Amino acid sequence: MQRHLGYLAETAQTYLLESAEVKRQVAEKCIDSILAAAALITTTFRSRGKVLLCGNGGSAADCQHMATEFVSRLSREFERPGLPAIALTTDTSFLTAFANDCGFEGVFARQVEALGRPGDVLIGISTSGNSVNVIRAVEAGRAASMHIIALTGSSGRLAGMADIAVMVPSEDTQHIQEAHLGIEHLLCYLVERYLFR
Repeated sequence: MQRHLGYLAETAQTYLLESAEVKRQVAEKCIDSILAAAALITTTFRSRGKVLLCGNGGSAADCQHMATEFVSRLSREFERPGLPAIALTTDTSFLTAFANDCGFEGVFARQVEALGRPGDVLIGISTSGNSVNVIRAVEAGRAASMHIIALTGSSGRLAGMADIAVMVPSEDTQHIQEAHLGIEHLLCYLVERYLFR
């Protein structure tokens, strides 16, 4: 038992150190793209535009989390008005109806067509960079003259389709997701400061 616990402790420490190393590399390699994304979101809010977000699985949860931070606030200590952001991952009636009737690959694109306006921002989140429904949403966003921000890992088609791509330098889905959450919080933090300080 003691030997087994030692192995688990070593495995846990290795996992956390690998996750921290990915975040260290984000801090080293992704600052310019993060700052550019924050500036673009800020410009959009100043122009009375909104942010739409889409992604699958853990990235869907990230969309909800990030939209909540914009509409509510990132921290209690920083009072400010709500900012218009919509996670396209939350309307279960629409998602199940459209997926059932038309297929899951278009569930985000359809909402972009309905809600997106020129000058709005679409944030597409995909750890692989190849999620078909996110790619289709980006195509719809382009057709609607929206700005595109992509959060991805180190590969995939999505980054090349975006105005700004924040590419986490990893191929490990879990570590990419962990880094994405930090990036998302940082984007909200920077936007708040750009707008209200």
